Amino acid sequence: MAKINFAEKLTKFNDLWSPRVVAEMNDYQFKLVKIHDEFTWHQHEDTDEVFIVVKGSMSIEMEHETITLDEGEMYVVPKGTVHKPFAEHECHILLVEPRGVVNTGETDGELTAENNVWV
Repeated sequence: MAKINFAEKLTKFNDLWSPRVVAEMNDYQFKLVKIHDEFTWHQHEDTDEVFIVVKGSMSIEMEHETITLDEGEMYVVPKGTVHKPFAEHECHILLVEPRGVVNTGETDGELTAENNVWV
């Protein structure tokens, strides 16, 4: 296993809201994603979702609160929680989630990305 440089991996794609797998550990994948503007309201019934901000800042809107994350911060959205990530400016994040998790959770739509795409 070679070391992974997030900045280098992020230069290899430009698509927004389209996670790219950079590593696996057991049944979990580490995915880099570029985000900007608003995502869709969604939830993941069977798993928590970890957001780690690599560059920039973002927010995660939920029913009763909005969490703002800056570079170097992380938040775990509990499974079953309806949420909507958004970023005023392009933000780069690392997601940690089980293999096979779809970015839009139980909601299928135009922002649903192809799964298991490696970079």
